[in-house]
Amino acid sequence: MLMRTDPFRELDRLTQQFLGTTARPAVMPMDAWRRGDEFVVEFDLPGVDPSTVELDVERNVLTVRAQRPVHEGTDEMIAAERPRGVFSRQLILGDNLDTERISAGYRAGVLTLRVPVAEKAKPRRIEVQHADDQQAIGT
Repeated sequence: MLMRTDPFRELDRLTQQFLGTTARPAVMPMDAWRRGDEFVVEFDLPGVDPSTVELDVERNVLTVRAQRPVHEGTDEMIAAERPRGVFSRQLILGDNLDTERISAGYRAGVLTLRVPVAEKAKPRRIEVQHADDQQAIGT
């Protein structure tokens, strides 16, 4: 039997498996922004039991893990587009963030993290010492 092969089909399949597609993302979608003296990060995790969400910080690497249960039962699946199982994502946090004071909340399928800027990274004013009749210079 003669089979025709497409060398790019396997590459496309592997790319979709590791990077995901629009309909089936491989990672948790997120938004991140700075608001004043903190960074806010939101992860979309609809259908995830909040008790399965785990957050770990080690050496400025924040790891987020969550689990959406696998559909069990004898039902015949007609469509299965929502990814299930364990999801994980890592963020590298800069040295200017206070990893000791990260707060997290889960509401309406969105995990929200608040990461404050470290005190040592905030701008501060340094007064320059001066002699007798010279004026002080501020930076």
